[in-house]
Amino acid sequence: MQDKPFSQACENNKAPILEVLQTTLSTANTVLEVGSGTGQHALHFAQNLPHLIWQTSDRAESHAGILQWLSDANLSNVLPPLAIDVQTYAWGEQAFDGVFTANTLHIMSEKAAEHFIKNVAKALNTGGKFIAYGPFNYNGEFTSESNARFELWLKQQNPLSGIRDFEALDALAKASGMQLLDDHEMPANNRVLVWQKA
Repeated sequence: MQDKPFSQACENNKAPILEVLQTTLSTANTVLEVGSGTGQHALHFAQNLPHLIWQTSDRAESHAGILQWLSDANLSNVLPPLAIDVQTYAWGEQAFDGVFTANTLHIMSEKAAEHFIKNVAKALNTGGKFIAYGPFNYNGEFTSESNARFELWLKQQNPLSGIRDFEALDALAKASGMQLLDDHEMPANNRVLVWQKA
């Protein structure tokens, strides 16, 4: 049997992200994770937040790996992945109390990231929260030398990728009916941004 996919970044950041989620999602029942990747985050968060139903999702090519992690853990509160491409997904067919995404906005093109932010509100119940983890720029500036180097690496993989500006994302969120609740500083020059649907 093929080895499960593994992300060292997920292992490194899952504990600090969980600290934020424990507070932010304390009254939530359902969460959609967009870009579940290997599935490691989903399992860690669902194990530690048993009151939540955690809906995984990713592009179809990632589903086999996610399902391996889910099968081994056998948790009743994690659901098999939905096939979501942020530009073509039928947003709003299901509503959730939270939408969580980690390390996806800088991989998407700017246009895809805009499309995603504009549509997240459609997938949220009133009062629902959109939680985004990753590196972000402020006032058009990198927050660290390592983030500047990371951007160069991203552009080598895909010229349309890149670290997104907080101000642009916040403006899109506001235009979509979401207000910024929190901006948490995280290890390794990352942030957790939390918006709430009005």
